[in-house]
Amino acid sequence: MEKEIINTIKILKKGGLILYPTDTIWGIGCDATNTDAIKKIYLLKKRENSKALISLVANKEQLYNYTKYIPKEAFNVNPTTIIYSQISGFPKNLLAEDGSLAIRIVQDEFCREVINRFSKPIVSTSANISNFKNPKKFSEISKKIIDNVDYVVSLRKDEIMQKPSTILKLDNNSTLTKIR
Repeated sequence: MEKEIINTIKILKKGGLILYPTDTIWGIGCDATNTDAIKKIYLLKKRENSKALISLVANKEQLYNYTKYIPKEAFNVNPTTIIYSQISGFPKNLLAEDGSLAIRIVQDEFCREVINRFSKPIVSTSANISNFKNPKKFSEISKKIIDNVDYVVSLRKDEIMQKPSTILKLDNNSTLTKIR
């Protein structure tokens, strides 16, 4: 796993795209603070700019760099992504039209170690072209995706991935609403 972590971080530092297993599904990722890298993901996925992406952080300390309030639900045993209405420190092209951003404290050991060492959040979006089915395992990922990322992580390729995370929206009054 050490070699994969080092190779992944090299690509992230160069503004490249990675294809990697997360705590939920196979994802396409990049440096969540790099505007140009984020643009590459939208182009690869043929995703509308109005559809925001999810970012992963390693821990609550890292998340506190971007928001002042973290609900206890962010620490659920099951992967839970929270849409934060009050967020700072991210490029505009990563945010939703209302300025919010979906962030998850990642539970996967590989992802957590990459993000810790990289010292920045990374983008996580399903490894599919927009409006196509999410792949449940590596062999279901389209050749177009595989051929157009800069690095494919060689971990857990035979594993059937879980379903996507639960998504909750945190409004300005600290009220949570279930989205998915």
